[in-house]
Amino acid sequence: MIAPCGLPAPVQWPSLPSPWARPDRSRALSPSLTEHLAAALDGRTGLIQRLQAEHTDAYRLFHGSVEGEPGLTVDRYGDLLLVQSFHQPLDSTGLAALAAFYADRLPALDLVYNDRSQPNSRIANDLDAAALAVAQQPRTASEMGVRYLIQGRHAGQDPWLFLDLRAGRRRVMAEAAGKSLLNLFAYTCGVGIAAAKAGAQFVVNVDFAETSLDVGKENARLNDLPHRPRFVRSDAFAAMRQYAGIGQPDRVRGKRMPAFPKLDPRQFDIVFLDPPRYAKSPFGVVDLVNDYPALFKPALLCTAPGGALYCCNNVAQVDRAAWLDQLERSARKAGRPIRDAEWIAPEEDFPSSDGQPPLKIVRLGV
Repeated sequence: MIAPCGLPAPVQWPSLPSPWARPDRSRALSPSLTEHLAAALDGRTGLIQRLQAEHTDAYRLFHGSVEGEPGLTVDRYGDLLLVQSFHQPLDSTGLAALAAFYADRLPALDLVYNDRSQPNSRIANDLDAAALAVAQQPRTASEMGVRYLIQGRHAGQDPWLFLDLRAGRRRVMAEAAGKSLLNLFAYTCGVGIAAAKAGAQFVVNVDFAETSLDVGKENARLNDLPHRPRFVRSDAFAAMRQYAGIGQPDRVRGKRMPAFPKLDPRQFDIVFLDPPRYAKSPFGVVDLVNDYPALFKPALLCTAPGGALYCCNNVAQVDRAAWLDQLERSARKAGRPIRDAEWIAPEEDFPSSDGQPPLKIVRLGV
């Protein structure tokens, strides 16, 4: 059950937890890190002003892989400052210096630090009672006038809103008015809520995790939406096959499939496909490196002729041109050739050193 929302009163910076996980691997603040933080923040002055003008207070402040400290990220979500380390943890001295920098430059933000340098990116560092209360406090952040529920620590590991996907949500909002949208692998339904806020007439969010959909429902309640979105707890393969008219049998090769909701065939004006890198279920395998077409074909068949299919691939090693060529070949084979393709790059708070960001989003006119 999601706790009631509302912007909390600003609190003091939380005390820093000690001891840190795996202290032998801890990284002290490098002499240049505060300079890197300052350069990144100063370089975002214009961007932050533009975002604030459009009622956005959720953005990346420091993208360490490009801005001098690989594996370190700093994100703002409303009054939350979320610091995450993915290669090795910060030690208490380093974190204290980082906190002092942002307390001076961006006061009245609550800092939460998540060390995700352990296997499978699980959060490894413990917090004392005061810091944990701050981390688990429900709060809201805004993006282009859409409000989202945020929590620094929760039962999962990823933030409830992926900031690098803002460009995709922005593009969807630009064309959603009066249209229908299917949001696949919806997670906390950010794309679906944004589309509904922009005037989409019919929105369906599909995800297998009930806890994620619960956050999505709270996101819907946070916003004044002209039409309430629908939330479907289902394996994405089962949902796509039914919407596409292929059908999902109850038994496959003599084996009964897990229960799944029964859905009527329907095509959508817009389909948004944002799968994880790899996942396996009785209904199918998600593999963004070796078999994206297994997802792409049913998603394409869910898209109405003349509609738009947004495809996402967050695997850095996947070449953009080769991936698009694969999608084009799959579309021709399915009898639904791609009419046009539009690349949607992450916005300025996610800089890329080579113009090839790990997250690839392409809007396909089909």
